[in-house]
Amino acid sequence: MEENLNLFTSTQAIIQEALSKLGFNDEMYELLKEPLRVLKVRIPVRMDDGTVKVFTGYRSQHNDAVGPTKGGVRFHPEVNEDEVKALSMWMTLKCGIVGLPYGGGKGGIECDPRTMSMNEIERLSRGYVRAISQIVGPTKDIPAPDVYTNSQIMAWMMDEYSRLRENDSPGFITGKPLVLGGSEGREKATAQGVTICIEEAAKKRGINLKGARIVIQGFGNAGSFLAKFLHDSGAKVIGISDAYGALHDPDGLDIDYLLDRRDSFGTVTTLFENTITNKELLELDCDILVPAAISNQITADNAHNVKASIIVEAANGPTTMEATKILTDNGVLLVPDVLASAGGVTVSYFEWVQNNQGYYWSEDEVNEKLQKKLVESFNNVYSTAEARNINMRLAAYMVGLRNTAEASKFRGWV
Repeated sequence: MEENLNLFTSTQAIIQEALSKLGFNDEMYELLKEPLRVLKVRIPVRMDDGTVKVFTGYRSQHNDAVGPTKGGVRFHPEVNEDEVKALSMWMTLKCGIVGLPYGGGKGGIECDPRTMSMNEIERLSRGYVRAISQIVGPTKDIPAPDVYTNSQIMAWMMDEYSRLRENDSPGFITGKPLVLGGSEGREKATAQGVTICIEEAAKKRGINLKGARIVIQGFGNAGSFLAKFLHDSGAKVIGISDAYGALHDPDGLDIDYLLDRRDSFGTVTTLFENTITNKELLELDCDILVPAAISNQITADNAHNVKASIIVEAANGPTTMEATKILTDNGVLLVPDVLASAGGVTVSYFEWVQNNQGYYWSEDEVNEKLQKKLVESFNNVYSTAEARNINMRLAAYMVGLRNTAEASKFRGWV
C-alpha cells in the first residue's frame, strides 16, 4: 500500500512541477491532481462451487477535456483505489505525449485470476461491465487489456456491453481478437514502442544497436517481445530476469532458446543452475538497461552502481525520484515510462479509429504509423529536455500535460 501511495503522491509532485514550468496557475494543478471521477463497484459472482463471491472493482477517469478517457483494466489481488487513480493520471500523460485525442482512464478488479476458472473469469468480466456501463462507451471511456487481462476478456466485455446497448459496439473496448474488430500489431505494440525509443536514444548517444550490450529486467509480455526484437536486430542481450532470478552471458544469450523454454508466466531462470540476482542484473556492465518488470527497482541505494549509459523504462515506475536525479547527474540518458511504453495506447487508438470507420489496416500500415508517432514524440520530449535543461521525465510530463491543460482552459473549466 505504501508503494501505491508513493506512486500517487510522486505523480502529483511531478504534475505540479510540470504545470508550473508550463506557466499554469495553482487552479490548474487543483483540477489535474486528482481524477474527475472514480467509480467503486461491488460485483457478485456465482463461483463454480455454487457459492457467491463479491469482488471490488474500480474505474477512474482522470480528465476528459481533450476527448474520451482511455486505459486498461487489470485483474490483480493488490488492485486498490490509489493505484488505479495514479495509473489513470499516467494514461493522460501517455495520450498527451503521443498526441492522441484522449484523456486518461484506468480500471481494476481486486482478484487473483490465477486461482479462478475461465467460467468464473467470464462471469466476473461481464459483471464488471454491467457495474460500470453508465460511465463507459466508445465516446466516453474506452477500456483495454492490462495486467492479467487479455483479448478473450476484452471479447467478453465487448459482448456484454453490446447486449446492454442492444447494438454491436466494437469501439467500446480495444485489445480485442482480430475477428471482433481488433487491430493488427496490437499484441506486440508496447514492446515495439519501447524498441523504437531504444533506437532513437541509441542514435542520440551515438551507439550502434548492432552489437550493443543490452540488459532486460523482466521476461513477461513486454520483456520477451523486446528481447526478440533487439536480438533479431543484431544487439547482444547479455542479461534477462524473471521473478526467480536472472541469467547473464557477456557474449549474449540465446534468446530464441529461452523463449522456447519459458512458461506462460515468463518464467525460465528456474531451469538454470548458475543464475544471478535481480540486484546484480541491474548493475551489470552494459550499454542499455531496460527495466521491464515492476516498480521501484532502481532506487537511491543502487542508482550509483548502474553502469548503463541509457535506461529505457518499459515497466511502470521502475526508477524512484531520487534515483532519477542521481542517474541524470551521472550523465545517464533516462527515457521515462510514460514515453517508452506509449506504444500500446497508440495502437489501441488505431484500433478505435479502425472500428469507427469500419475499415481495417494491414500490419505494415499499423507499424509504419506507430513508428512515425513515436519517433515524433521521442524527439519532442528530447528537444524539450535539451531546451529547458531538465531530465526527460519532467520534459515528458510537460509535453503530456500541455494538451489537457489547454483544453481545460478553452472549455472554461479553469
